[in-house]
Amino acid sequence: MFIRFLTPIVASLMRMDETTWERHANPWSVWTRVASWPALMLALWSVHWIGWWAALPLGALALWLWLNPRIFPSPRSTRSWAARAVMGERVYLLSYLHPIPIYHRNAATLLGIGSGIGALFMAAGLIAAEPGAYLAGGVATFLCKMWLVDRMVWLYDDMSREVPEYRAWLR
Repeated sequence: MFIRFLTPIVASLMRMDETTWERHANPWSVWTRVASWPALMLALWSVHWIGWWAALPLGALALWLWLNPRIFPSPRSTRSWAARAVMGERVYLLSYLHPIPIYHRNAATLLGIGSGIGALFMAAGLIAAEPGAYLAGGVATFLCKMWLVDRMVWLYDDMSREVPEYRAWLR
């Protein structure tokens, strides 16, 4: 339930319009965001090395994550796994218009819970300056997120067969 509440808030902060969604479907956008996770973990941990100066790399990463779906061109084809993952995220966010199957919603909820538990381990490791817990939480969070992204591909593939609007995104 909390994930359902939080998802539209995060999406509204990103201010994703039609053009931004199209650009974000570029595999370069997807994979550079995936590659940002280790940098984010390092920037968070840097608080133990450089104190409040860690806000600088964190701010730079936040700016990068906001700019990322805007700076790449729209892909020529949206048939790639990465593009369909982005379109699946969009389908998930639009589930108030076209309800999605319960098994997709349940999977997203469970993976969100797994990711949240990983984030709690990360936070505990960060606060306690325990790198093992921090790293384990970060890996768990990352794996749950990547599994969720893969589920978004499945969701898009299923829903594009039922909703002509979604099918039209594929080119």
